[in-house]
Amino acid sequence: MTTTPTTMTPACPPDTLASSDAVLTVDGLRVRFDTEEGQLYAVDGVSFSVPRGKMLALVGESGCGKSTTAYSILRLIQKPGHIIGGSMRFFPRDGHPIDLAALRDKDPLLYRIRGGAISMIFQEPMAALSPVYTIGNQLCEAIRLHQHLSRSQARQRAIAMLGHVGIPGPAARLSQYPFELSGGMCQRVVIAMAMIGNPQLLIADEPTTALDVTIQAQVMGLIKRLQGEMGTSTLLITHNLGVVAQMADEVAVMYLGRIVERGPVRQVLKHPAHPYTMGLLASLPGLARSKAKLPAIAGAVPSLSQRLPGCPFHPRCPHAQPGRCDIGTPPAMQSFSAGQYVACLRANEIQPGKVPQ
Repeated sequence: MTTTPTTMTPACPPDTLASSDAVLTVDGLRVRFDTEEGQLYAVDGVSFSVPRGKMLALVGESGCGKSTTAYSILRLIQKPGHIIGGSMRFFPRDGHPIDLAALRDKDPLLYRIRGGAISMIFQEPMAALSPVYTIGNQLCEAIRLHQHLSRSQARQRAIAMLGHVGIPGPAARLSQYPFELSGGMCQRVVIAMAMIGNPQLLIADEPTTALDVTIQAQVMGLIKRLQGEMGTSTLLITHNLGVVAQMADEVAVMYLGRIVERGPVRQVLKHPAHPYTMGLLASLPGLARSKAKLPAIAGAVPSLSQRLPGCPFHPRCPHAQPGRCDIGTPPAMQSFSAGQYVACLRANEIQPGKVPQ
């Protein structure tokens, strides 16, 4: 039986989250793109924390701002994009917290963090690897940028890492080019490149998009295994809730540049509080309704050029209440249950078994 709280209380602000238990805390991040259509807010006040040694999944439809958030953490946003607000505090194992948002674009510290303390697996493995350099050249360059090793030591480290990610004949692969490998092999090389510096935080941006289902499972299992062996924290960017259910410890649901729900993955997936999360889960195929038509969320994601009043999901929400959900500022995150937060004014009223008012 589902139990729901009778009232919602303000969520703890991100800066009160135990920093000792988080490797990264993002607070009020805002990213704007200045275009011919006007100012587009791709990320609009996003806040979350990545637990140390665990995996946080950031989920949502395409275009909701997930990848922009990931690129912002490593300060890879290019013009006409700008980070215009918020903080991104990185808590290294040794040393003081670093606000990544406050670093200059060419700060030497930022270059040391990228690929070292924080690394990233990009969506397309063939796009992440240079076609004109061998696998060995690219891996050894990544090693020597962040570790004081000789060429021979870097080569041995590269061979060991390729073997660690399950590539057969790793020594022979060093002389090969990316186009000589399959998509799955290239993705393993990209994972090896991301993990070779023993990062404290790994950002995996749709790491299985270009792979078939069998290879997807292998790659996600590999990331999870490496996370456990190396003690790495992971921010997984995905739209696949099946992967989230199997892999993640916590989940944050994103819609139109904002976090609308977050919490422990089992709690959120079993007892979703936001109508958008409910819609995403209802649209998943299942054996019990193999012949039934899958329900879909009505309408389409509004353009970023539209600054809607009230809750950004209200035009598509079956529970939206005129004069309440479509006015004022977007709802703030509120505590819904233990560790679960939601940005919905009617979260308590729309739970299963209750009649909407």
